[in-house]
Amino acid sequence: MYDIATRRNTLELLASGRSMNSVSKETGISRSAIRAWQVRIEPLPRINAAPCSGPSHAPSYAYLLGLYLGDGCISPHPRGGHHLRIACADAWPGLIELCRAAITAVRPDHKVYVLQRQGCVAVTSYGRHWTCLFPQHGPGKKHERRIALERWQQKIVNAHPWDFVRGLIHSDGCRITNWTVRNGKRYEYPRYFFTNKSADITGLLTGTLDRLGVEWKQANACNVSVARKGSVALMDAHIGPKY
Repeated sequence: MYDIATRRNTLELLASGRSMNSVSKETGISRSAIRAWQVRIEPLPRINAAPCSGPSHAPSYAYLLGLYLGDGCISPHPRGGHHLRIACADAWPGLIELCRAAITAVRPDHKVYVLQRQGCVAVTSYGRHWTCLFPQHGPGKKHERRIALERWQQKIVNAHPWDFVRGLIHSDGCRITNWTVRNGKRYEYPRYFFTNKSADITGLLTGTLDRLGVEWKQANACNVSVARKGSVALMDAHIGPKY
């Protein structure tokens, strides 16, 4: 396990403008570990730590809330309690590890395991408080019912907006390279997309982006685009592509 000084020094290298690959090669630390430290720099507590009634790590909760609103669900267990499941595509192994780390940070007393499905895995954890931590749970699809944050959730999002945006983008977003031809010359430029059928969830994202100074456009009924150079640079500094 890496000590806190090593973790901070590694993140400082990344913050100086170095690429994830170069920092990983210089330090010998895996990219997945470095990504996980961007969510939570402190070492994860032991799995049998004392339980708590609420989220034990606010930045990780903000990130997990974004993942849940995008690709999460809560299902009851026959003997009581519930399973939290976050669907993560096999193509993004780093995202799977970030999701596991976030769940463990939020509920250190819960075990986290992965269920393989076709083309994706469900990062899963059983507990008796998931419906309290995610009161947006309810019958039916998210885009067919109202989704709103509780006051205590909004306070966490306000305090850790980038963690919340990162969770939403990591679940239902992507960073792509667009291109266009002008005067016979090809130009390429990056942009972020977020796709969700729920106008409420999309509104939670765009409202947070507004507070962060990120310019966005509604591409169509289900898609939000961030394409302005300065806004993309902000997103790159705090989000970056999935891996």
